[in-house]
Amino acid sequence: MNAEFTPATEELRYERRGAIALLTFNRPAARNAMTWAMYEGLYAACEHVDADDRVRVFVLRGAGDKAFVAGTDIAQFREFTTPQHALDYEHKQDRNIGRLEELRKPTIAMIRGYAVGGGANISLACDLRVAATDARIGVPIARTLGNTLSIATVARLVAHVGPARTKELLFTGRLIEAEEGRAAGLFTDVVEPERLEARTMEIAEQIAANAPLTIRSIKEMVRRLMAQARSLEVDDLVQMAYQSEDFKEGVDAFLNKRAPRWKGR
Repeated sequence: MNAEFTPATEELRYERRGAIALLTFNRPAARNAMTWAMYEGLYAACEHVDADDRVRVFVLRGAGDKAFVAGTDIAQFREFTTPQHALDYEHKQDRNIGRLEELRKPTIAMIRGYAVGGGANISLACDLRVAATDARIGVPIARTLGNTLSIATVARLVAHVGPARTKELLFTGRLIEAEEGRAAGLFTDVVEPERLEARTMEIAEQIAANAPLTIRSIKEMVRRLMAQARSLEVDDLVQMAYQSEDFKEGVDAFLNKRAPRWKGR
C-alpha cells in the first residue's frame, strides 16, 4: 500500500520525504494540545506508516516554536461525568499511544518547547527524542489537574529515568530541562532550536539507510521487555483520582487560570 495519507483532521499534517514520514501536531495557538480527533489521527497515521513500504523512519513534531505537545486539551475533561469516562480515556490513551510504541519502524520525537502530560507520553513512546535547548518534558498533574496516569504511561517513564526519578518528577510536578534530559539519557541529542530539524533528519536518514529487519527485531525485543511491567490492574486508582473533588477542582482551576485548592478527596 503506497497511497499517500491525509489525516481526517486539519489539526494534524502528514508528509513523506523519501523514506522519512513526518507527522506535525498542528494547533500552535493551543501549544498543540491534543484533541480526541488528534489522538485518533495519530493511531491512523501509525497504521499508514506500518503499511507503507516506502517509509523507513517516522518523525513526530509540533507546529510553531512553543511546544511539541502541551498535553491533552483540558476543556475536554469537562465531559467526564462517570467513572467509566476516566477509564475509557486512559484505555484510549493506551490504545492510541500504544500503537505508536508498537510501530514496526523506528520513531523520533522532534521536541521544541514543552512536551508535557500527553505530549510527554507521546514522546516517550517514540524510540528516540531529539530536543532543542528550550525543551521541557514532564507530567505536572500533581500541581495542575489532580488526576493520575495509566500503568503503561508510568512504565514508560520508569523505563527511561528510573523509579526514584519518576516518583520525584510526578510528586513534585516539575519538568526536566534539556541538559538534564540529555544527561539522564532521555534525549538522544540536544541542539540549538535552529538546528533541530536538520539534526533530527540527519539521524532519521542514518537510520533509514540501515537494515530494516535488524532495526525491527531490536525494537520489538525492547518493547517486549518493557511490556512485562504493564500487566498490573490499576483501574481502581484511575477511578479514585478522576472521580475526586480534587480533579474537578484541578480542571476548573486550570481553565480559569488560578491555583487549585486541594482537599485530598
